Amino acid sequence: MQASSALVWLIIEVLATLLSLYLVTVNTDLTTIDLIAFSGYKYVGMIVGVVAGLLFGRTGYYLMLLWCCASIFVFMIRTLRLKILSEAAAEGVLVRGAKNQLRMYLTMTIAAAQPVFMYWFTFHLVR
Repeated sequence: MQASSALVWLIIEVLATLLSLYLVTVNTDLTTIDLIAFSGYKYVGMIVGVVAGLLFGRTGYYLMLLWCCASIFVFMIRTLRLKILSEAAAEGVLVRGAKNQLRMYLTMTIAAAQPVFMYWFTFHLVR
């Protein structure tokens, strides 16, 4: 049941990201497979957090999940910024332009959603 729920949320997340990229009119070389891969990185942190919770209790879970959430957030910001904002540089869009600002907000939103999902999927597994 947990795996089915995670798969459905992965599909919803990828579809929401694709819709957001379309609405913001970002022309990028990100494919659906790339978005699935980027969205799938959170499962590594979830597994590490749950294993730490099983070995070290709630404190181990929260410490490891905090570290994994911070690392996935930084990774997603750096990686998606290169993919999404590189098109802005190629198009000659001003650094402070409104369209570029929307792209940065989109990047931040995608990156911020990963830790939220990581916690939401695993908090009830560790007692």
